[in-house]
Amino acid sequence: MPPLDEPLKKTLGGNTAKVLADHLDLHTVGDLLHHYPRRYAERGELTRLADLPLDEHVTVVAQVADARVHKFNQGRGQRLEVTLTDGSGRLQLVFFGRSIYHHQKELVPGRRGMFAGKVGTFRNVRQLSHPAYEMLGENSGKDAVEAWANQLIPLYPACSQMESWKISNALDVLLASMDATGWQGVVDPLPAALRDGRGLLPLPEALRKVHRPRTKADIEDARARLKWDEAFVLQVALARRRHADAQLPAVPRKPAPGGLLDAFDARLPFTLTEGQRTVSAEIFDDLATEHPMHRLLQGEVGSGKTMVALRAMLAVVDAGGQAAMLAPTEVLAQQHHRSITEMMGDLAEGGLLGGSDLGTKVVLLTGSMGAAARRRALLELATGEAGVVVGTHALIEDKVQFHDLGLVVVDEQHRFGVEQRDALRSKGKQPPHLLVMTATPIPRTVAMTVFGDLETSVLDQLPAGRSPIATHVVPARDKPHFLARAWERVREEVAGGHQAYVVCPRIGDEEDQKAAGRKNAQASPEDEAEKRPPLAVLDVAAQLADGPLAGLRVAVLHGRMHPDEKDDVMRRFGAGELDVLVATTVIEVGVNVPNATVMVIMDADRFGVSQLHQLRGRVGRGSAPGLCLLVSEMPEGSPARARLGAVAATLDGFELSRIDLEQRREGDVLGQAQSGVRSSLRMLTVIDDEEVIAAAREEAAAVVAADPELAGLPELRTALDALLDQERERFLEKG
Repeated sequence: MPPLDEPLKKTLGGNTAKVLADHLDLHTVGDLLHHYPRRYAERGELTRLADLPLDEHVTVVAQVADARVHKFNQGRGQRLEVTLTDGSGRLQLVFFGRSIYHHQKELVPGRRGMFAGKVGTFRNVRQLSHPAYEMLGENSGKDAVEAWANQLIPLYPACSQMESWKISNALDVLLASMDATGWQGVVDPLPAALRDGRGLLPLPEALRKVHRPRTKADIEDARARLKWDEAFVLQVALARRRHADAQLPAVPRKPAPGGLLDAFDARLPFTLTEGQRTVSAEIFDDLATEHPMHRLLQGEVGSGKTMVALRAMLAVVDAGGQAAMLAPTEVLAQQHHRSITEMMGDLAEGGLLGGSDLGTKVVLLTGSMGAAARRRALLELATGEAGVVVGTHALIEDKVQFHDLGLVVVDEQHRFGVEQRDALRSKGKQPPHLLVMTATPIPRTVAMTVFGDLETSVLDQLPAGRSPIATHVVPARDKPHFLARAWERVREEVAGGHQAYVVCPRIGDEEDQKAAGRKNAQASPEDEAEKRPPLAVLDVAAQLADGPLAGLRVAVLHGRMHPDEKDDVMRRFGAGELDVLVATTVIEVGVNVPNATVMVIMDADRFGVSQLHQLRGRVGRGSAPGLCLLVSEMPEGSPARARLGAVAATLDGFELSRIDLEQRREGDVLGQAQSGVRSSLRMLTVIDDEEVIAAAREEAAAVVAADPELAGLPELRTALDALLDQERERFLEKG
């Protein structure tokens, strides 16, 4: 029997193996065995053609309704047009060239077949151009049809170079080889007691049934077993990581009574929400332990995460340590520094004339700082004079040394790679405590949370005084008068003494224009809204200032401006000296201007769900209600419009993160990829299988507690080693 890590070319031959490797990333026997069917068609079942996605490679089971040869180019050219039907929708196949008469003999009306190709449109009709196909049976009477009518056809994730049925043929060869030797050498990672206790199939039986099911019950049994494999092995990896973290030493950081934290709390002009008090207590308990805290703080936009993080930082300073807050952009780092120093007052001026005796220094460190200011900040960090530092990735540089780093706070965790977070954590004498904050969990964060890798705190309560935000989709192409009304609403808000944001996906300098022009030149005339260049800040600002917003004070803000210029624009906007800020997503997080009440997001379909929710959180931060208008040229009924509708329908960031996860997948849960095709989860889906994941976590915790090195479970250890290649192992170790 071929071992699972044997190259496929030994079993399948060179050509087939090369295509599987080059186009589907399947290299070994194990890769192909774990390339599961996307779904199953019953012979005779007709696929819903109306639901086929555009621009994707699909395999459908359908019936030929019509086949005709048409002449064009004054009779010099011929094409075969074949219409498929499922009784409710239609799909057209088109063939050109000398082979059309061969296809016409095969594609006889009334016959069913499997058809594979990329879905396109021509004159508003969905079509496959030159598809591959395989007919499913002769149209020779009832007995012949019934002979194959009830068989299940596995339909695999495929590509134009390797159709689903060719993958199926390759698996026939491989399964026959495995059967011939009784699947010897297949390592079953599940301990026998767990497998028997949960009533799960043996692994060889599950693999055979998932690829060649005889009944739908076979599919369910196989999927249940294979989901457990993925969930359990991942959970063991994460449980071993938690176990290892628990062995690391960390300096306990207990806040001193009557110190900086108590002085700060006494001056707060408002009462902390119950949620903020509860989460703070969880964090303080973690900080007091002798092992590093590794906690994720999830909170709605505006729920007061920064206040909770600041109180944790002050507690660490009280305990003799330093705290660092890592922000993804200079604008956000400056905003955090400004808001922290304003909240602390003279408590942020420790050692300065007029500063509080209980205070500490709060310094800012970014890449664009002048040399003198940078030297002073670095000295204050190295001597311990500065207890709190807020900065960008500049904090990670080798020159930055801390006197005693006790806590790292990472804001908007998804903006930083694992190495960046690890580089900052490594600057402590012992591993510092880590607090990660995010407003709307991105898919990988949700996946890691569900998998229980991080201890999680949730802030789902908005502070008193926050206003509701109304969100509406503005269909600019279908109803241009709606866009005109949007600009009227902006003028009305400004007339009422408020301010507005207009967000665009692109800056719009010459280099961007050239790149967009090249891309657009290659695009087909279809889907113009998607193919044209994204709207740009510089273009939109000029058009608004000369048009619908003429007479208002309009300014721009984007990432390529000089930091001093950016800071000046934000200061003027915050002071009410500007009416409208036209910006990129540089304002996505951390920007706090309570007087801004309306946001217009141009080409909103080009942003992700989480981004839209973050952007929307910039309005409604004061006593006046907020308004967010999502402008799109995508047609009604398109997936992009459905996504915008979902954002407009709820202000619940956790619900939106689930929608985002359903659309984007989990990403490689143990690796670098944030989402999409690199998912290490083939069978398991975080949204649908939370119960399996929770049960697997319990089983994994018990196994690791009893045998951290898995010495008594060599099969599980082998499966773990296969999952954790060297790259993933590094990322897992770093956190």
